[in-house]
Amino acid sequence: MDLKFHDVEPTPAERTAVDDAVGAPDSTWEGAEERSADDLRIARGGHAARAQRHLLLPALAAVQSEIGWISPGALDYICRRLQVPPADAYGVATFYALLSVEERPGCVAHVCDDIACRDSGGTAILEAFADRDDVVPSPCLGQCDRAPAAFIQRAGSPDLTLAPTAVSEITAALEGAVPEAELPNPTPQSDRSGMRVLERVGVVDPSSLEAFQASGGFSALEKSVEMGAAAVIAEVKASNLRGRGGAAFPTGVKWEGAAREDGPRYLICNADESEPGTFKDRVLMEGDPFGLIESMVIAGLAIGAEHGYIYVRGEYPVATSRLRSAIDQCEAAGWLGNDVNGTGRRFSVEIRRGQGAYICGEETALFNSIEGYRGEPRQKPPFPTQSGLFGKPTVVNNVETLLNIPGIVLGGGEAFAEIGTKDSTGTRLFCLSGSVAVPGVYEVPFGTTLRALLDMAGGAISDIKAILLGGAAGSFVGPDALDLALTFEDTRSAGVSLGSGVVMVFNETTSFVGTTRRIAEFFRDESCGQCVPCRVGTVRQEELLARHLNGADLDRSLLDDIAAVMADASICGLGHTAATAVRSAVDLGLLEAT
Repeated sequence: MDLKFHDVEPTPAERTAVDDAVGAPDSTWEGAEERSADDLRIARGGHAARAQRHLLLPALAAVQSEIGWISPGALDYICRRLQVPPADAYGVATFYALLSVEERPGCVAHVCDDIACRDSGGTAILEAFADRDDVVPSPCLGQCDRAPAAFIQRAGSPDLTLAPTAVSEITAALEGAVPEAELPNPTPQSDRSGMRVLERVGVVDPSSLEAFQASGGFSALEKSVEMGAAAVIAEVKASNLRGRGGAAFPTGVKWEGAAREDGPRYLICNADESEPGTFKDRVLMEGDPFGLIESMVIAGLAIGAEHGYIYVRGEYPVATSRLRSAIDQCEAAGWLGNDVNGTGRRFSVEIRRGQGAYICGEETALFNSIEGYRGEPRQKPPFPTQSGLFGKPTVVNNVETLLNIPGIVLGGGEAFAEIGTKDSTGTRLFCLSGSVAVPGVYEVPFGTTLRALLDMAGGAISDIKAILLGGAAGSFVGPDALDLALTFEDTRSAGVSLGSGVVMVFNETTSFVGTTRRIAEFFRDESCGQCVPCRVGTVRQEELLARHLNGADLDRSLLDDIAAVMADASICGLGHTAATAVRSAVDLGLLEAT
């Protein structure tokens, strides 16, 4: 691809897609086709050009959605509009799995072959379409409760998510057919009495602001305004709410740190849920989008932010659509905007749609993605609460964490802290999948045992061989761990982690060498490549398992060396945990039995 300015002109459709994403050209762009790149830089000004860089990913995604790939003409036009060097834009476009700079079919099916779907029909579907270029393998799509899963990108039409039961459903989707029925109910939990985060999901119409308010929606926001920002933060600290994304950092401490810094400040909802086996945030966004908006407004006003972002996973079209509708309705009703519910306070929410990069779930990589750069993590310190998005104090919380906030405001931090245990307060969402009778998202108080949680889901389908806790970055445990209390402190003592809430059950039929190799492949593919320990280590780990799969003895000493280097020297958590599940499988002897 030639990356010079004015090399190829965009088509009218490409030009319109870009203009819709970044705004129509202003007067400085009149006659732009005849003006040099230097002239345009002078007309726009250096500061104005830099200020538009953050629109790069939305512009690339808009063209991808419109024509099915990013042509040289479209890329050239984006670069001219945003004053981004073509090489930079090309580097960003090629970083994301859902963007293509090579021409491809207008409709493409991404079929999951990750650890939950590979033995549930995903591999068979891919084999059936082995000779076609419009069906490609995909890492986990966040649909593990509906395995197998497929994500359909359709140029010029909304994307689709499928849970195909037959190859013919993929064929029909590629030919333009749209499923008539929605996907299965994501909340199979029958006892709703202890629900706090899931209380509206499956009960309150997620498309209706009126239904949300009739269920008590925005009462927490109104109370938070009466309390004042300092009191809200104090209650969140008293609750000892810890982050539900995996790191378990105290939420109130994070908010307090950002609030102390000079503004402007930003709030980001990290909804780029890409950990294999995780789908709880998808359920929340699809089932309670207004609840997330209310939670963000409370958080934003508390820390003194005036703008928030929801960075939502690109493979979640239903969640994205419902969130956009909720934002529009809230803006029209005055719950978002320059005067939030007549308070004189300003807070707005903007959606940024990820384009297929697991690493963007890491908060500093997420900053780079929003700012229009490759999603590569940054060194810490400085920490995000000091210098985050656009170099400003930033709070990042995931969906589940934020949706605990209204309950804390209404009931008080101390009451929240009485649920669960001293160090693990409140309830926790768990994503049950694999060899379990009723997969889905379950909400239980911290301290519930693994056995009790599985019983809620109807138990295992057959004898349990192993359970993966925390996702691909977590650990395998054996049946002897069924009485493990699900708390931060108990799992830490056991040498495992709750991570993102994954509980994936495997039985005797599982090929653990194949499953473990798939985990290694995932980290190999998702490493951003910025640091050598992770870039090289994830490749060497996968090669080691490939040799073992082909009959060679497993070199445990080499595996341990690779794991130690990645854990000690990688820039971010991807490299730190890339060998955790693999080593736990070896420790349990799972690779010897298959």
